[in-house]
Order: sequence, then C-alpha cells, then structure tokens
Amino acid sequence: MDRRSFLTAAGATVSVSFAGCAGLGGSDESSTDESTATGTSTGDAGGAEETLVIGTYSAFVDSPSTSPGAWVKQRFEEEFDARLIWQTPSNEVNHYIERRNAGVDIEADMYLGLNTDHLVRVDENLDDALFADVGDVAGQDDIKPGLQFDPDGRAIPYDTGYISLVFDGTATTAPETFDGLLAEEHAGDLITQNPASSATGRAFLLHTIKQFGPDGYLDYWSDLQDNDVRVLGSWSDAYSAWSGGEAPMVVSYSTDQVFADQNDANLEEHQIRFLNDQGYANPEGMAVFEGADTPDLAREFMGFLLRPEIQGEIAVRNVQFPATESAELPEDYAELAQEPPEPVTFGYDELRGSVSGWISDWERQFASN
Repeated sequence: MDRRSFLTAAGATVSVSFAGCAGLGGSDESSTDESTATGTSTGDAGGAEETLVIGTYSAFVDSPSTSPGAWVKQRFEEEFDARLIWQTPSNEVNHYIERRNAGVDIEADMYLGLNTDHLVRVDENLDDALFADVGDVAGQDDIKPGLQFDPDGRAIPYDTGYISLVFDGTATTAPETFDGLLAEEHAGDLITQNPASSATGRAFLLHTIKQFGPDGYLDYWSDLQDNDVRVLGSWSDAYSAWSGGEAPMVVSYSTDQVFADQNDANLEEHQIRFLNDQGYANPEGMAVFEGADTPDLAREFMGFLLRPEIQGEIAVRNVQFPATESAELPEDYAELAQEPPEPVTFGYDELRGSVSGWISDWERQFASN
C-alpha cells in the first residue's frame, strides 16, 4: 500500500480505491483474516495444469475500486496454463515468518509487496531461509537504477512510491521544511500515523531520522508533540480524519492527485509538499519462497509483472510509480503523480539492527510526553 479505501473531496463525497501506497512495505493493515488466507479467486482458470499461490497485502486484491489483483489474475490466467490464487493473511509477511519458525508448510509460492523493512524483519527472526534467490527473471534488467533493495538478491522491485505531505491548499499552505512544521501557525495542522503499526507512519519516522539523525529525531518528535501533531493508528485512519476536515495536512503519498483528478475533486484541496525537497522512497518487491511448489511458474509471473504494459497498469491501479524504465503510463498519470527532487531512503544494512530500536524508542517517548 495502509491502504486507501476512500477519498472525501470538499463539498462532495467520492468513493475511490487507493490500493497502493505502500509504505515501507506493502501495507498498514489487512482486513482479510487467517480463515480466508487460502486465497481469493476471481474467475475460473478451467483445467489449468498448475496453481500459483501468491501471498500479498489485502488491498492489492480487494480494495473496492481499482486494486490490481483481479486484473492481474485474469491477464495471467489467460496467457499461462495455470490458476492464480491470492493469499492475504491478516498479519502479512509475519504470517510466513511464524509458519517457518513453527516448521510448518508455507503454503504459498511467492510473496508480493516486500520492502526493505520486511526483509530486515525476516532476517532478524529466522535462521532458515524464507526466500530463494531471484534466479533468471525476464525484464529485471529494465528495473530503474537505485530501486534494488535486497543485497542478497532475493527480491525484485515491481513498483515504488514516495511519502509526502498532502494538504488542503484552500485551508493552509504547507511549510517547505521539517522545521516549518514546528511553527506556531501550524499548531494542530498535521495528522500522521503510528510507525509501530503503519507502514506510512514508519516511512515518515524514518525520514525524520534521515533528516535529524538517530541522536536528534526524538527531540524533533518532542517538538512536533508540543505543536499538537496527531498520530493515528493507520493510513486510512489518518487520511479519513484529514478528508473529514479535522486538520489541513496529512502524511500520505505523492500520487494523491491521481485519484483526486479521476474523481473530479478539487486539486487545490489535494496539494503535495516534499519537505526539504525530499520524498521517502518505498520500493515494493516480490520474491519466491524457499521450497515453493512451482518456483519456475513464480519466476514466469515475475517476468510477466515486469512487462511494460503490465507495469503501467499496476502503477495506475496501485497508485504507485512503475519499477521499470519502459513502463507504459497514461499521459495524465505522469503529469499528476509527483516525484521528489531528491528521493531518500534507508538501505538494508542501515536498517538491520536499528529500525526496531528506533521505533521502540519513539513509542516510549511518545507515550511519556
């Protein structure tokens, strides 16, 4: 994704799907419980010879409007003599970590929606491999430079997004810098998400650590609290509150104007601000599980997802940027989806051994203030 379910434009309510925007990871929350984790199936693959089971975050499959899942499933099954089943466990990647630790079958062939933080979590919690080497996948040479985030070559990016501020330009003008958020004129103006439970909130926290360093970010957050920042649980909680006019600024994604325009909302009420001219980059990837039943078919699926026409469609439906250089995007999408002057992010080596401590320290301080 943390996944977008609706957008409220000033003066009118417009129901749309914000399927993507994954933040450090595929999503903030997943509504599908484990009783349905065997997968959701749209369409009938008939007498298919093989079945490909793919774990992912629920909004990739079942947001009400433009989730890519059903479209991807139909296109893949039309071309390949196979059946695709989406598996959407409520605790996402943690579901598979727990199964591997318990020594039980993974029951999926690959996972879609990985990010750097997920891989760190996998490696810090497992002694045995969860994912296999990427191997030979068609189209991986077309991936944009700088998006590869797995130093061990297990995950391939399939899209990326940037965390930014979204603000109602009819109510305020967002500051241009992080320090500007501390100004008295912006007291109570910002809604963000809990980094312990939200991928979007975690990305924003990491951006503040990037800006102020591990020794200074807690002081910055203390100042944000003094300026009445609101921290809500998930992306949808925060975006809903912002859409309802509870504050003029929200931490969200720089593709926000895409859906606003598609639903005839006032773009002035959906303005984008990159603080310090930066956006926190969050590439999403896919990987094959070690011991998968159909690893060759999984790698064929990866190549399928990297095709220019598929990349473009996923970017639009998942409200993200494509991972490849040759993706085919509609002209209006390219105009409305904004990229920061300077993308920033933490790499795998920087996060491993650090990110969980940063979040724990933030939780302790935020709760005590």
